[in-house]
Amino acid sequence: MYKMFNTNGYCDPEVNYMVDLSGRLEKIRHMVDAGMYFTINRARQYGKTTTLSALADYLRKDYEVISLDFQTISYADFESEQNFVAAFSREILDCAENLPGEVREKLELYSTGTVREATLSVLFKSLIKLCKVSDKKIVLMIDEVDSATNNQVFTDFLAQLRAYYLKRKRTPTFQSVILAGVYDVRNIKRKIRSDEEHKTNSPWNIAADFEVDMSFSTQDIAGMLEEYEADYGTGMCIEEIAELIYCYTSGYPYLVSRICKLIDEKVAGSDEYPDRSRAWTKDGFLEAEKMIVKENNTLYQSLIGKLNDYPELKQVLYDLLFKGKPIPYVATNSYIEMASMFGFLKNDRDSAVVSNRIFETVLYNYFVSEEFAVSEMYKAGVQEKNQFIIGGHLNVRLILEKFVETFDYLYGDQDEAFLEDAGRRYFILFLKPIINGIGNYSIEPETRNSERMDLVIYYHGEQSIIEMKVWRGNAYNERGEKQLLGYLDHYHLNKGYMLSFNFNKKKEIGVKEIALGDKVLIEAVV
Repeated sequence: MYKMFNTNGYCDPEVNYMVDLSGRLEKIRHMVDAGMYFTINRARQYGKTTTLSALADYLRKDYEVISLDFQTISYADFESEQNFVAAFSREILDCAENLPGEVREKLELYSTGTVREATLSVLFKSLIKLCKVSDKKIVLMIDEVDSATNNQVFTDFLAQLRAYYLKRKRTPTFQSVILAGVYDVRNIKRKIRSDEEHKTNSPWNIAADFEVDMSFSTQDIAGMLEEYEADYGTGMCIEEIAELIYCYTSGYPYLVSRICKLIDEKVAGSDEYPDRSRAWTKDGFLEAEKMIVKENNTLYQSLIGKLNDYPELKQVLYDLLFKGKPIPYVATNSYIEMASMFGFLKNDRDSAVVSNRIFETVLYNYFVSEEFAVSEMYKAGVQEKNQFIIGGHLNVRLILEKFVETFDYLYGDQDEAFLEDAGRRYFILFLKPIINGIGNYSIEPETRNSERMDLVIYYHGEQSIIEMKVWRGNAYNERGEKQLLGYLDHYHLNKGYMLSFNFNKKKEIGVKEIALGDKVLIEAVV
């Protein structure tokens, strides 16, 4: 059967290339066996639905699994208890395979929506009856639970689940309840009384922590590629491609699958990569990476939407990316919590960092795009762009020369604080129109700080590394040169570039060439 990479909804191992989920399913099975109630809250397109579907199949030998999807319940169904009970009953009737006759009759009656006494309490009596008479213990799974989180009826439903969980030693109830969505429903608050003086508590505070890693490791990606390679025999270096994909995506499931899909369906068969063997290479991967950062998918729309919703988040991300200012990871901070929940930030040694390099590039592009219409530096890049491409190759030295000239002309009289904050952004603004359409760039995250940032330019299969730094004296400059040499060795390059923002009044503006052993360093000073 013909298989393909899938980025739209549930993945089926029969028709889609996908990672092996057995290890994750085994860990979740241990939680189910222990009778835990828990929430799988992960970012959008993080494999929740696929995991739940695979888990249902995995558990069915030993458990009766009732798997519901709240996307199929309309908003109106949450407006009243009677409507919710009717909709919930219909869902169980559709998916439960072994309903006892008495329970089925009750649910069929409730499902009509005409029984006024069909309250949550009445519904749960039927569910408890089902748990009591079932030959197997029952696991209840509800996907897309987010669609209900703003409704009081759903909050009351959670409270009922909680109440029966707490008395499960006396009353038969579900073996395990699993809720899946982006938002963590443990944060839903419910009034104990109508009196405003009383505190609130969560109706889902019984939920166990879900600590199963759902991101894809390099080994996971390699396993998926091995299956693909068995079908097509491209000759790819699986370890290299898997490591590249992980390096840029940090294992974000959608991004992993999207990169693979682009290589397979867009890069392969193009003029430059006419077959799969040429596409599944480092250059083919970089071509796919260039495509994915230019897309306007729902993930990016959600990311940009959160920046507009949380101006503080937008400012700290700007400071992090362009100024190298660290962001302490404080989980109780509202915008950090929101960005983490949506998968855009992660905790890296108590610092908040952008989750992966693809998101970083999307953010860089977004921030500089806000200035396209007004930036004199961007306009200069547009006007000068044709002279930098010689025989299909990017003349990086000439780019630096023109940037130094333009920067000094436009901003040479600005104060030090302005230039230190804005210098690196201005270079990206100048570079963007020059490489746009053919080339791409990325920032090496481990070198980004208040004094240094390494930018890698990709153009027609060639790489150029530019270290952008603030001048802190000769000793610091020499350390920067040594660090750049290390990067040149890593990328197997003989020539590197350095762009120094020097605020010494006696500085010598311009571009010069320095020989460092067998390497050549082109240094530009502004």
